[in-house]
Amino acid sequence: MKFNFFGLSALLSLSLILFSCMENEPERPLGEFDSGILIMNEGAFGANDGEVHYLNPSTETLKTNIFEAANGRPFAGLLEDLIYENDKLYLVANTGKIEVVNPGDFTSLGAVNSDLDQPRSLTVNSGKLFISDYGPYDQNYGTPNSYIAVVRNPLGGSVAKKIPVSRKPEDLVSFGNYILVAGSEEGKVEVIDAEKEEIIKSIEVEGNPAVFYEAAGKIWLFSPGSEEVFFYSFHLDDFTLATTNIFPIKNATGKIAFGNNNIMYLLTSSGWPDYNDGIAQVSVLGPELNPNWYSGSGFYGIGFDLGRGELYLANANGFQGNGTITVLDENGSEKRSFQAGRAPSGFLMR
Repeated sequence: MKFNFFGLSALLSLSLILFSCMENEPERPLGEFDSGILIMNEGAFGANDGEVHYLNPSTETLKTNIFEAANGRPFAGLLEDLIYENDKLYLVANTGKIEVVNPGDFTSLGAVNSDLDQPRSLTVNSGKLFISDYGPYDQNYGTPNSYIAVVRNPLGGSVAKKIPVSRKPEDLVSFGNYILVAGSEEGKVEVIDAEKEEIIKSIEVEGNPAVFYEAAGKIWLFSPGSEEVFFYSFHLDDFTLATTNIFPIKNATGKIAFGNNNIMYLLTSSGWPDYNDGIAQVSVLGPELNPNWYSGSGFYGIGFDLGRGELYLANANGFQGNGTITVLDENGSEKRSFQAGRAPSGFLMR
C-alpha cells in the first residue's frame, strides 16, 4: 500500500494562491470525514471484505465500515490504496476495481469496475486517471504484462488504453503533464507523457522502487533493497537522477511514513517464518539513522500524524480476525491502542 498524497510545495502554494483569488466560487462545506484519520483495512483474501474506518483523534471516536454505511453496499474488494487528489478520494482494490467517493461523506461518485486485473495505485493528470496494474499472472505467477490503465474521466468509467510498463508497477506521481511510475520488480522509473499517453523515458535505479514523496521542493523515490535502502531525487527539467542517498537498513518493506523535521519511519520485516518486524528511523536530508527504533511482530501498515506528532502502527494479528492499531509518540513510547478491521494496512491523515 502506497499513499499518493504528496505534491510539490511550489505547486501547492500556487494552487492555494489561485484558489484564494476565486472569490465567486463557493467553497465546499467540510464534511464529517474531511479531517481526521482514515484507516485502510485491506480485508481477507477470498472474503474480499476490505473497508475504511474513520478515527477522530481529538475525541478518539472510531467509526467503522464508512463506505458501506454511506452507500448501502459493501466495498467488496481487497483494499490496496487510498488516494486523495483533486478533491476526490479514490479507493483502489487489487481485486480489479476503483471506487471514487466524496471525501467528506464517502458517498459514491463513480467507479472503474471492468478491464482491470490487479490495480495498485493511481494518479490524476490531464483530466484522466492513470492506474498502475500488475496485469494478469502467467502460469508461473509472473506478471509480464503489467500496464498503466488510462481512464479518460476522473470520475471513472471504462479503460481507454493500457500502456505497457515494467513488471509490477507500484506508486505514481504527477508533475506537470508527466507521470513517474515506480517499477518495483525491474528497478525502473518510467516517465509517461499524460497527454500523449506514452512512455518517453526509463530510468534505471537500485532496489525495488516503491513510493514517491516530496521533500525540500523535490520529488523523491523510496526504493528498498534486501540489505540497504535507496532514496533518489530527480531533475524535473529532463527527468534524470539528481541525488542518491543509501542507508544500511535490512529487510525494509515498501511501507514508509513521513514524520516531522524530515524524519522517516520505515517498516522492516524478516518475513516467514520468524516475522521479526521493526521500525527504522532515518532522515534523508541529514545523518540521522536508527535502524532499530521500534521492534515487534505482525506489523502491516504505518502512518504519521504530523499535527500531533504520533506514529500509527497497524498489526494484522496473523490475519486471524481483526487487526490492532498502536499509537506511538516520537520517542517510540506507546500512548494507546485500539481494534481496527481485518488486515489494517495503512492510513490517510486529513
